[in-house]
Amino acid sequence: MKLQSTQILVFLGLTLLIALVTYLYCRGQRSDQDGEKEYFLAGGSLKWYFVAGSITLTNLSTDQLVGMNGNQMALLAWWELAATVGLMMLCFIFIPIYYKYKCTTTTELLERRYKDPHIRALISALFLAGNVFIFLPAILYGGSLFMQQMFGLEDLNIYFIAISFALVGTAYAVFGGLRAVAVSDTFSGILLLSLAGFVVWVALKAIDFDFSGIPAERLSMIGAYDSPIPFPTLFTGMLFIQMFYWSTNQTITQRAMASPSVKEAQKGIMAAAIIRLIIIPPIIVLPGIISYKLFGEIGNNKAYGMIVSELLPSFLTGAFAAALAAAVLTTFNSILNASAALWVCDIHETYINKKPAVKKLSFIVSIVMVILAFIMFPVFLHAENLINLVQELYGYLSMPILSAFIVGLLFKNVEAKSVIISVILGVMLYAFFTQVWPTLPGGNYIHMMAITLIFSVSSALFINRFIFGNKAQWDAKNVFGNKNLTET
Repeated sequence: MKLQSTQILVFLGLTLLIALVTYLYCRGQRSDQDGEKEYFLAGGSLKWYFVAGSITLTNLSTDQLVGMNGNQMALLAWWELAATVGLMMLCFIFIPIYYKYKCTTTTELLERRYKDPHIRALISALFLAGNVFIFLPAILYGGSLFMQQMFGLEDLNIYFIAISFALVGTAYAVFGGLRAVAVSDTFSGILLLSLAGFVVWVALKAIDFDFSGIPAERLSMIGAYDSPIPFPTLFTGMLFIQMFYWSTNQTITQRAMASPSVKEAQKGIMAAAIIRLIIIPPIIVLPGIISYKLFGEIGNNKAYGMIVSELLPSFLTGAFAAALAAAVLTTFNSILNASAALWVCDIHETYINKKPAVKKLSFIVSIVMVILAFIMFPVFLHAENLINLVQELYGYLSMPILSAFIVGLLFKNVEAKSVIISVILGVMLYAFFTQVWPTLPGGNYIHMMAITLIFSVSSALFINRFIFGNKAQWDAKNVFGNKNLTET
């Protein structure tokens, strides 16, 4: 009982400390509390270190620490190593364009390029569907499962823990806006990365740095045909997944779009890429691999929780629980804030009310999204592996969405309706691959995502030419070459 009391006291103390520091830093910094730029882009004031911290912790949550370690193999590090490529694309290709077109949301770029608000609304709706029905429930489940294991709360209904996360995360997102989210991300990130690194060290010492006895396939970075990441997929769908997630996903790019300048944003993105390349890979695979040697094969995403609870001293398990809880909350509130931005700026203002009360509307939208997320919660309760399920499900949306950005940036004179049709066809094709013909030769879902993207881009250009009678014109030089905005 004493052990659990120590854990809980440390957990509560650090959680409240992060909230207090965030409040003190953000207090009095707002210039227009109900304005879009202030609420969704922190008034364009985020320094590079907050950009780096927020990007890092928005992505790093239980789906990485719990889900990737849950595979108990080194192969999953490819998700993080490949992420540096996506961050470089964001840094040197996409961020200058978002600033050039003065975008509040990534989807605003689509409206500007296609000169059509409906394509913007459609892509926003797809982003929202992914956030509400995939990412939010997955994050709540992973964080709640970890807390159950950490504090020995198996008898406590997991929904109660998830509801607690949802309430606190919603409060951050609604009452603090992006500034509070980014600041809390950074402070929480320092704590989480430090303790996660310490977990790796303790785990390595527990096996005397000796990996003998662990099957070679669990240590290999060359994925077999039937592995979660077959090696050839690194050169097909993996690259496109990273481009989509880091360069077009509102939840990530919103942080970089909130700096006072492109250069300040780029410094933050570069710092996040260095963290992603050097620090993240060991903490998301080594504890899982070591847990295989210590405990054997552990199912249902429990490997990381066992390592932490068994190897760390009691006061540090409480601290680590606080750090991971902060990671869950920051990822959760980041997605809520980004989703509110998509609804308010891309859908509500276009079709319902051009001048809404931003903060009040965001509150209502956030509550609705949390309720919908809980409807999907049971889907993840019996997931064999959290991260693989999340990536596979998001394939329904990610490649069709990315195709709209690729066509819009590379070409002009493209009818928006042709892209809308091709996006819908892309969703249907991926559904066919996964539901009707999942054993397609070479049929890992990552390959299927690459095929879906190529099909969606080709369909848009074909429909534009032969149904709408427009000949697409190559326009990349104008988009990527001019520093000043030139409408095309």
